[in-house]
Parts: sequence; C-alpha cells; structure tokens
Amino acid sequence: METAILAGGCFWCTEAVFRDVVGVDSVESGYIGGTVENPTYKDVCSGSTGHAEAIRIAFDTDVISYAEVLDVFLGTHDPTQLNRQGNDVGTQYRSAIFPLDDAQRAEAEAAIARWDSEHPGEKAVTTIEGPATWYPAEGYHQEYWEGEGQRNPYCLAVIPPKLMKLRKSFQNKVKA
Repeated sequence: METAILAGGCFWCTEAVFRDVVGVDSVESGYIGGTVENPTYKDVCSGSTGHAEAIRIAFDTDVISYAEVLDVFLGTHDPTQLNRQGNDVGTQYRSAIFPLDDAQRAEAEAAIARWDSEHPGEKAVTTIEGPATWYPAEGYHQEYWEGEGQRNPYCLAVIPPKLMKLRKSFQNKVKA
C-alpha cells in the first residue's frame, strides 16, 4: 500500500471519484497545507487558515501506480483553475499535490508536465506543496457522497459529472 494526498476542490467530490478507482483501498477527507493546528471545517471554509480541502488515499501499487493516481486526479477536476473549482472559490479549493517523499514529488512534477503536454494551450496551475501536516475532517464529511451527499443539491450537480468523466476517460481504472 502507498498513500497519496491530493487537493482538487471540494473534498466531497474528490472523495467520491477516488472511492470508484480500482486499487484504492481507503479515502479520507481532511485538511492540509495551512498554518492553524487542528482546523475545523468552519475554520478552513473561512479561507483564513491556508489549508486546502483534500483527500488522503491508500492504494495498492500492484493495481494502480502513483503516476496513474495522479493522472486520474488531474483528469477528473479542472487543474487550470487557480484557487477554485467551479463555484467553490478560495485557496481552500486549490488544486494541489502533497507528495510524501522525493519520489512522489518527481512523479507529481512529471504528471503535471504530462497533463500540460496533452492539453496544448492550457496550463495546469496545480501546485506541489509540503511537507505538511494532515488533519482528518470531521466524521460527517467522511463518505459524504454515499450518505448525505445523495440529498445535497450541490453534490447532485457536481459529483455525477465527475464520475461520468472518470468512467469515460479512465474506463480501465473504475471499480466494477
């Protein structure tokens, strides 16, 4: 198992995508990259802590590589939007990769370069940050799409298109 920490806007949305990716064993929503210890959702949403809403995933490298995880990440959100994803605006919704070692940092740099080369005229603004402390989000944010998210109008508008993009662009990486 290997761990990846990714910030791609609303963590409910990113979590929903990666729960459907083959080889992903677990997904946890949380906060990373800020200056306040033990931030709350309210703190992070204020935009004043510097944290990003993010996910921490554990995945089986015999099934999916870190490079493939990064390709799915960059391919299922808009890495060209600075400090926002759709209607979510602020640094807490930035596109960022938080590598856990030098090898992951090199893979992150390569993934962004690969994305840029495959999208002429567009440029990813995804940052590579860290090291930074991970803080799990409150319990009600975990597995949000599977529960409350199915009744949340925001989630109903945003998550299904991301899941369709996953299924269309990464057919061989979707759980049965």
